[in-house]
Amino acid sequence: MVVCGDDALAERLGTELRELYRTQVTIVVPSTRAAGEPAQGGGRMRAAALLSRVQAAMGRLAPSDDDSLAGQAPRVMEAAVLSEDVLTEAGVARADALALVHDDDETNIRAALAARRLNPRLRLVIRLFDRKLGQHLAQLLDQAAALAQPDLAAESLDTSTTILSDADTAAPALAATAVAGTGKVVQADGLLLRAVERAPRGRGLAPATPGLCTLAILSSSNNDPSDTEGSDTSGQEEPLLLPDDQEIAAAVGRGSVVLDTVTPTERALPPRRLAARALPLGSLFSRRVRWSLAVLVICVLGLALATWATTESNPWRAGYLTMLDLFAIDDPAIGEPAARQIIQLLTGFAGLLLLPVLMAAVLEAMGTFRTASALRRPPRGLSGHVVLLGLGKIGTRVLARLHELGVPVVCVEENPEARGIPLARRLRVPTVIGDVRDEGVLEAAKVSRSHAFLALTSLDTTNLEAALYARSVKPNLQVSLRLYDDAFATAVYRTLRAAHPRALTRSRSVTTLAAPAFAGAMMGRQVLGAIPVERRVLLFAALDVAGHPHLEGRTVAASFRAGAWRVVAVDSTAPGERRTDLGTAPEEDESDPAPGPVWEMDPDYVLRPTDRVVLAATRRGLAELLDSQPPHTAYSPPSTYASRQ
Repeated sequence: MVVCGDDALAERLGTELRELYRTQVTIVVPSTRAAGEPAQGGGRMRAAALLSRVQAAMGRLAPSDDDSLAGQAPRVMEAAVLSEDVLTEAGVARADALALVHDDDETNIRAALAARRLNPRLRLVIRLFDRKLGQHLAQLLDQAAALAQPDLAAESLDTSTTILSDADTAAPALAATAVAGTGKVVQADGLLLRAVERAPRGRGLAPATPGLCTLAILSSSNNDPSDTEGSDTSGQEEPLLLPDDQEIAAAVGRGSVVLDTVTPTERALPPRRLAARALPLGSLFSRRVRWSLAVLVICVLGLALATWATTESNPWRAGYLTMLDLFAIDDPAIGEPAARQIIQLLTGFAGLLLLPVLMAAVLEAMGTFRTASALRRPPRGLSGHVVLLGLGKIGTRVLARLHELGVPVVCVEENPEARGIPLARRLRVPTVIGDVRDEGVLEAAKVSRSHAFLALTSLDTTNLEAALYARSVKPNLQVSLRLYDDAFATAVYRTLRAAHPRALTRSRSVTTLAAPAFAGAMMGRQVLGAIPVERRVLLFAALDVAGHPHLEGRTVAASFRAGAWRVVAVDSTAPGERRTDLGTAPEEDESDPAPGPVWEMDPDYVLRPTDRVVLAATRRGLAELLDSQPPHTAYSPPSTYASRQ
């Protein structure tokens, strides 16, 4: 396996492949100084820090006792530019899979095109933020591989190009912590798999209604919601992933994570354009202006009725005289009865009041059209919202997810040119531009009246500092932090729990959530999603039963291995008729879509080689399942193909 990256995801992915999947890994990281160029302070420091972390992580992974890895230490390479020569030196022509996880999409695309020329049988896993570009790129690379090697059609699963995004993988879990703190969602086959935390049994609590299956037993031994997701498990029992019936029965006083429901997903509606044909009145005029106009209209109607009643004019003439008086058109009621003169004076006074109201309405309407594409400020009466700190790649996806769920959000971002600013502007999400460390920034986001605070910047210290300040403003605030380092997350959790024992605290690592999906794709299987359980991860993956001795010919009940994997759904549709991608919903123009997996299964059903299953698995359990398959044959380029290189 070859991993090329410039951030923490490359380090996590390399460790995952080596520790869990027992594969030989080569990691290519940026050099501390580009050839022929002066060193740039920030870039050089970042590259040096990454290189030191990767070398330390690979150094801890000594040559394995496994025969297939005997004497082979993990390899770390430095490269200023990810060129074709660098890929050749890294062994891409002989590799089974290549992961391109640079933070820059263009760098990944260029390397992917070069790698596909070097090895058309190569499994490519590419990190791209742009979804539409990723779809087109995957089609292009798969087509190029099929043309270079026609026999690849029979091995499409192992030679496919997989486009992944760490932001898309982590966004559902991060958004769930901000909404309720207890719900986790995985989307697959046009369905939503919802896992929820259940209260502990015992201590006078009634047993919870069982779900489809129990995914995990939490490490907490009490019913304090702040204690169920922390990193600190000292003095407590470790969380149990995929427990068996005896472990579930013995887990008295401990919370659980249960696969609760599987429901159809709603198709995302196209984003509404800001300048719609019928713009609502409320978006043009403020509430004060609308009420002022309404009162003045009622006054004018009353004066018109009074004119009609006190004169011998018909209704039309009475209305005409009222309008003349309202706009101060010279027609004094000299010689008219006193009632007519009084009404004329009152109408003229109403006209004086109407002028500033009309001017305010015009100015507000002009301001609305002028600022239609500007960022909104948080409304005065806003409360119960989520404060989202950071609108980078991760924050942008989380913002979109929260908007889909209908959760009110206020964003805080220091950089006015950040990636998520256009999305916030288009969705009309209130946004505060400023450094969160400056006084008054979080107050402007109404954090004192918010429901939750979600810190998603790329700096652990910034997230921690903002969370501590938010807690000082509102001690019981629900806080979710993006933290990379597990040891740092443990210390943070202990401190926050000690200072605010009744407040809900969550910590998430984006790379921890994303690395299993990238590693599973490199092994040639589809990881549908990940559910965080404390600081650990539970994966949902789709596998063909054929070639897996732990599944093939066994019943659903017998295939279950506690702490490793569990079959949660079976798709018995013929391989030629089923949908190839379980992670996408049927197309709108698909008149007769293929039936999907069966989620409520018969435990005595015998798994056939033609079946496909959806598994809930630990990272090590999935690695063991994939390792049970016959090894993939390395690719040797034919002479005619090699000569073209």
